[in-house]
Amino acid sequence: MKTKHILLPTDFSANARNAIDYAIYLFEKVECKFHILNAFQVSPSGLESTRSKAKDTRLFRAIKEESERSIKRLVKELESKNENPLHSFEGLSIADSLVNAIGRTSIDNNIYYIFMGTKGSSAIKEVFMGSNTIKVLQKIDFCPIMAVPGDYDFKLPDKIVFATNFEHIYFKAELNPLTKIAKVWNSEISVVHVDKGKGLSKQQETSKNLLAQLLYGLNFKFVEVEGHARISEAIMSYAAENENIGMIAMINYWHSFFEKLTKENVIKRVAFHTEVPFLIFPLID
Repeated sequence: MKTKHILLPTDFSANARNAIDYAIYLFEKVECKFHILNAFQVSPSGLESTRSKAKDTRLFRAIKEESERSIKRLVKELESKNENPLHSFEGLSIADSLVNAIGRTSIDNNIYYIFMGTKGSSAIKEVFMGSNTIKVLQKIDFCPIMAVPGDYDFKLPDKIVFATNFEHIYFKAELNPLTKIAKVWNSEISVVHVDKGKGLSKQQETSKNLLAQLLYGLNFKFVEVEGHARISEAIMSYAAENENIGMIAMINYWHSFFEKLTKENVIKRVAFHTEVPFLIFPLID
């Protein structure tokens, strides 16, 4: 199997470390190179001239050196604790915004997944994880992202909830971020549709049938969920009420059928409130 390149952004908080440890755990059977990234800025301005001036300051050099030391220390610790011969680690310290650093690194290193915590350290003014995770979800729409709750206690993803409204005709390659994980752990995929009482249109029925063909050979089932005012609540309630569900998955298109029907930003709500890891993978136009 080809080496998977996994990007692990960190602010060195406990929540970021939990996301890192979960990624290592989830891919223990897969040959991976983990890229540990710390992005830092002195000036919040996006102007190139301002950033150039900031790099000439004593403050910038101090922050840069601290970032590089902390990354080196973290990589050394991960290497010493992880004896898996399938895994290797690389540390990256980049002077840029989080979104820009993740975008550049993802493209340059052919990143297959990005893992981020959903909550961050309260000891810093701007919480790295949480609101910034949402920014990354909005801007990085070309790479699968796994949002990991800060207090998540690792469990095998025996069952994965894949939430969809059958509005989109899926491609096999589009589903790879989901199906690859399901194959590694022999996970059951519960394809969850939230029933709003209108039934499926012909287009939705077609999409559902094609999805069944793409999932052929995997352990999957279709599930209808009713009785919730919010789509996000229906998805999370189903995950909470059923045993051994270790992940929720959804395709990342922000102005989706969910928002059109309910005026609800489902991805944002699930990312903030989920109690299990949340996989968001990109739409292929």
